[in-house]
Amino acid sequence: MDAILLMVIPCVGYFIAYHTYGRFIAHKIFNVRDDESVPSETCKDAKDFVPSRRGIVFGHHYTSIAGTGPIVGPAIGIIWGWVPAIIWIFVGSIAMGAVHDFGALVLSMRHEGKSIADIASRYINRRIRYILFLIVFFELLIVIAVFALIIALIFSLFPASVFPVWIQIPIAVLLGIAIYKKKVNVTGATIIAIVCMYCTVFIGQYIPFVMPQCGIVPATALWIIILLIYVFIASTLPITTLLQPRDYINAWQLIIVMVILMASIIVSGITTDIHIVAPAFNLKPKGAPPLWPFLCLTIVCGAISGFHALVSSGTSSKQIAKPRDALFIGYGAMMLEAALATLVIVAVSAGIGLAYTTGEGNILTGAAAWNTHYASWGASGGLGSKIDAVVVGSANMMATMGISKTIGIVIMGVFISSFAGTTLDSATRIQRYIISELCTSLKISVMTNRYIATLFAVCTAALLAFVTGLDGKGALTLWPVFGSVNQLLAALALILLTIYLRGRGGLKYLVTALPGLFMTIMTLWSIIFNEITFIEQRNWLLISLNTTIFILAVWMIIESMLVFMRGKKD
Repeated sequence: MDAILLMVIPCVGYFIAYHTYGRFIAHKIFNVRDDESVPSETCKDAKDFVPSRRGIVFGHHYTSIAGTGPIVGPAIGIIWGWVPAIIWIFVGSIAMGAVHDFGALVLSMRHEGKSIADIASRYINRRIRYILFLIVFFELLIVIAVFALIIALIFSLFPASVFPVWIQIPIAVLLGIAIYKKKVNVTGATIIAIVCMYCTVFIGQYIPFVMPQCGIVPATALWIIILLIYVFIASTLPITTLLQPRDYINAWQLIIVMVILMASIIVSGITTDIHIVAPAFNLKPKGAPPLWPFLCLTIVCGAISGFHALVSSGTSSKQIAKPRDALFIGYGAMMLEAALATLVIVAVSAGIGLAYTTGEGNILTGAAAWNTHYASWGASGGLGSKIDAVVVGSANMMATMGISKTIGIVIMGVFISSFAGTTLDSATRIQRYIISELCTSLKISVMTNRYIATLFAVCTAALLAFVTGLDGKGALTLWPVFGSVNQLLAALALILLTIYLRGRGGLKYLVTALPGLFMTIMTLWSIIFNEITFIEQRNWLLISLNTTIFILAVWMIIESMLVFMRGKKD
């Protein structure tokens, strides 16, 4: 029964928060009005700026910000205990993450769909703008390279997911044609697309595909190359051709999986007395960094993530048809993502205790299952281990509803890889926007062409992926600093929002200033801690990179605070 309460209480809280604090933020703090113009209309080009239905934009936004973040993050963060994890997800998402996402979305909508880096030049100065561009480019570079690797590894872990994931592409294209060209009923077209998509999930288990090695080139490298070619094509097409409809049907896929998981938790609680087997607190797990500040850098997408500001100000702000839709898309998507992170916490704190197979083939249950998987930070490390805990826990709970464990594993495999794919698509398109905005400012006209800019984004990601060898894991050398960079971006986005609200008078800025202060402290703390670790390891690449990030962070914070103190007006 405690597992059911762990799901129900936070999810009810997210619903209440959306209808209370979310509305307060929208109407009283940012003063969103229906008579405001939106970039999708003023800059309409049928390629990137396209006014779209609220539900369709929500689907794109949600699947883009989620990715594997609210799945992998909580599966790692649970090692410190389920209480710190759930508190951080609950408080972080309501008071920080949703405010951050919604604020970035509204700010971009009010500035012609520009990115937060471009907007910073207006409210702070041009120096900060260029520094932010570099930080954003660096973050997206890692995201594209790492997520291509993640999808390649997921295809290796779950070969039955390959067919369903790739067949989503023609389904999405046909859905886009049906909605935008043929003007068919959106609800009917959506139902048909979802049914077709789930049919491919069941077919996938009978035709698993394992990518063969090609000479000395491993399978992961081949997948990465194929995926980068795909995102080049997808990111240069009009947004309504593939990216938007694919994200939309993936959002429905997620909602269906979440409903199944919620129902399975309730059924499990009634039929098998599922309960939490993870410790409430485990403040010093073997080999793990300290709880603070690293809980905030481990569980990010389920609470607050700087990447979300890039999606809000990169793609979503260019598609919203009415200002009032921003609340549902910006704040609402974060609440649904927090609900997903909560379900993951239940899966890895309770579902895993129903049955867990060790490497030796022994089946463990209860606390023994959890303690084996989370014996140490290293034991639960690695993508396979992180995802395995979620997939096994979820499949165990689905089995109580009569869904075979084999089907449950396929459903979760397709679900995770599809989400990673939507983030990869969006990250590549946003990187193209960033390159174009920067080169427009620098008057490098050739790089403002969408094909050239996208090619540059893809080629730099490929260079990073293969810089250490043919396994495609080059981006992992920079991954230890990614968490700090990502949360630094979240802190800076909140600081920018604070300066914006400060210029509008009153104390409205406190709703972003307090979260911004918290995230700034956590981020700088983590950078200093990492620096000590890198020095002990004598990792000169990470030492120099981390030092540079720290200097740029302090520089941007000081300049931002000087502008804030002057009270620059809008």
